[in-house]
Amino acid sequence: MTERPLAHVPLSTIVREWGRLGLIGFGGPPTHIALLRQLCVQERGWLSEREFEDAIAATNLLPGPASTQLAIYCAWRLRGRLGAMVGGLCFIIPGLVMILALAVLFFAAHTPLWVKGAALGAGAAVPAVALNAALRLVGPSWRRSSQVKSRQVRWLGYFCLGVAGAVVAGSNLVLVLILCGLVEISIGGVASRRAFALFPAAVAPMAMGGLLAVAWVAFKVGALSYGGGFVIIPLMQHDVVTTYHWMSGAQFLSAVALGQITPGPVVQTVAVVGYAASGLTGGLLAALVAFAPSFFFVLVGAPHFDRLRSSIAIQAFLLGAGAAVIGAIAGSAVPLGRELLHLWQFGVLGAAALWLFAFRRGVVSALVGAGLVGVIAVLVGAPH
Repeated sequence: MTERPLAHVPLSTIVREWGRLGLIGFGGPPTHIALLRQLCVQERGWLSEREFEDAIAATNLLPGPASTQLAIYCAWRLRGRLGAMVGGLCFIIPGLVMILALAVLFFAAHTPLWVKGAALGAGAAVPAVALNAALRLVGPSWRRSSQVKSRQVRWLGYFCLGVAGAVVAGSNLVLVLILCGLVEISIGGVASRRAFALFPAAVAPMAMGGLLAVAWVAFKVGALSYGGGFVIIPLMQHDVVTTYHWMSGAQFLSAVALGQITPGPVVQTVAVVGYAASGLTGGLLAALVAFAPSFFFVLVGAPHFDRLRSSIAIQAFLLGAGAAVIGAIAGSAVPLGRELLHLWQFGVLGAAALWLFAFRRGVVSALVGAGLVGVIAVLVGAPH
């Protein structure tokens, strides 16, 4: 892959096209990747298919939201660092505006009854969405480990540790993920001081409050969430509900649902958390801190992506941490399911599971449908 920007595409084009992707990018990373491929490879020919696939592989090695980093990288290829900043912001801002507007509505002092119903209904589907997200990741990760039988055994061990971490470790889940990666590095004999420096960073003290606490939670999401996407949910839940009491368990389910039904990266759920903690200031700060590492990783690392992909230590780390991440996403269904308050919500959860697993339909339609069921339920007198 040629690691240098083209530097001739007008900024106005990047603003228009990346802003359009930010507006229509419903459906999470698979949709974002498909839209970027269509734009950059098939329609405009800015990148070859090989270059685009290499970019996907490289951004998947980075902590944080991989599809957002892919969008930033593609813009970097077209217009250098300025293009990356402009493209990344245009990709993120539309969804951020939408999710903050919905947060204002959902967390208003006098929330309309139909809004409460929609939140309870959509939130009830979230455990099924988490399990669906994990199952979609199992195949590719397992195939990467299948070349050596001992790796398969370790993969299963890391996966189980991730499940257990999501169920019982709370805010310390990030330690489980990083430890699994470091163990695999050690087994491969490629351990380094730089790799083990990640561990003390993850156990930094959390005895803080206010905007500083918002920034810390957002930093963990953006800089320490290996696997990106849905792994932020088990990372945030304990901090948000138990440690800082920014929202109830039911409200957290609604926040996760908002992150799924709005365009752009799922990581924007952190903006809802920030809003619940400190209003619009907290929401904007959380988004800024969570996405800043993605810009940093791409702006600094893009010229070196070839070496990143070929690093034995990084590949080993991701074998361990990646399997644990998938386990954590699957395991998050347990604490998320515990937050359901009413019997009718379990019926919605079962219907959502059928929709996703038996009929193989999309996440957005599952959440929207669950929200509509919730509206009907509370309007006809179901408890709320």
